[in-house]
Amino acid sequence: DADFGYDYPSVLHWKLEQHHYIPHLVLGKGPPGGAWHNMEGSMLTISFGNWMELPGLKFKDWVSSKRRNLKGDRVMPEEIARYYKHYVKVMGLQKNFRENTYITSVSRLYRDHQDDGQDGSISTQHLQIEKSKFVKRNWEIRGYQRIADGSHVPFCLFAENVALATGTLDSPAHLEIEGEDFPFVFHSMPEFGAAISKGKLRGKVDPVLIVGSGLTAADAVLCAYNNNIPVIHVFRRRVTDPGLIFKQLPKKLYPEYHKVYHMMCTQSYSVDSSLLSDYTSFPEHHVLSFKSDMKCILQSLSGLKKIFKLSAAVVLIGSHPNLSFLKEQGCYLGHNSSQPITCKNNPVEIDAYTYECVKEANLFALGPLVGDNFVRFLKGGALGVTRCLATRQKKKHLFVERGGGDGI
Repeated sequence: DADFGYDYPSVLHWKLEQHHYIPHLVLGKGPPGGAWHNMEGSMLTISFGNWMELPGLKFKDWVSSKRRNLKGDRVMPEEIARYYKHYVKVMGLQKNFRENTYITSVSRLYRDHQDDGQDGSISTQHLQIEKSKFVKRNWEIRGYQRIADGSHVPFCLFAENVALATGTLDSPAHLEIEGEDFPFVFHSMPEFGAAISKGKLRGKVDPVLIVGSGLTAADAVLCAYNNNIPVIHVFRRRVTDPGLIFKQLPKKLYPEYHKVYHMMCTQSYSVDSSLLSDYTSFPEHHVLSFKSDMKCILQSLSGLKKIFKLSAAVVLIGSHPNLSFLKEQGCYLGHNSSQPITCKNNPVEIDAYTYECVKEANLFALGPLVGDNFVRFLKGGALGVTRCLATRQKKKHLFVERGGGDGI
């Protein structure tokens, strides 16, 4: 009943069994905690703190040792980032983590006989023998590590299995319109937050344009609002659209997002009132273009155009994973192989129990790549992958013991 807000003790008991250890490496651009380290500091998490915890280290115990007054169940991203970093240390997992690593290619070392354009006459047994020679070096992973002086040290390693856990925040989505690459147009909350903290938007009378109707756009609205920066908020949906995320969040737990939603509904633009002083919403509008003199052109559903002078623009309409290190940018792994991988519309297609990619054996995916956006769902993915690897490891040992000799 966690999803109903109940905080019962966990029904799972976690026990470390060293003999089940699976040798592994975690390669990441930043420290453990990933995207949590880049989030806007003043915001609160959507999930409760205890929904973010990992096995064996209760988040509440950890956070109460850091701060005395626990006001609410929602916490700051910075605390979550510190908790994950600390978790790796406490659990003795540091030897498995490599920071500042950038992957340039993940490719198979052998090809299936079907891919080689040969006829299917090779016996399955022969193929299994061929594959078993390679199974220990199934994948070749190439990339580089950035060291303290900024130089790149290339590496190449081999792995039997690869798990994709990159999230989907690498490439912010663009409107693909004229003028979108002008320097006054931002595409992420950290960029916008940095511009505010550097004082670039202080005292500006021209409003900031915020594009999008999700929670990140709402975060930007709150950020501007709290810094007394007037806002023009543009989004394509109707305010009554049942698909709006605000309709899925209980008012009591998420008062700040409901404040934004209330403003979206009640402070919308009308020709009579023109722009309101602190916030004006433009439902069912889209941006046609940005101009070099910091103006933007908006268009309504009826085709009516409006021009406004801006101090900045923030486009927050989602983001895509960067899977450039895979063949076809990883598209072939999705439910629709002709489209890029996206968390909502085209996640990586996996086996529901093992999290192995349907279209590529020994390649696994978890988290937002497969549509599991919350930490509390992501743990199920990690367990699915681990269970699959442990089962295969067991089978392999049995095969080696029975076969005598070297086995694989």
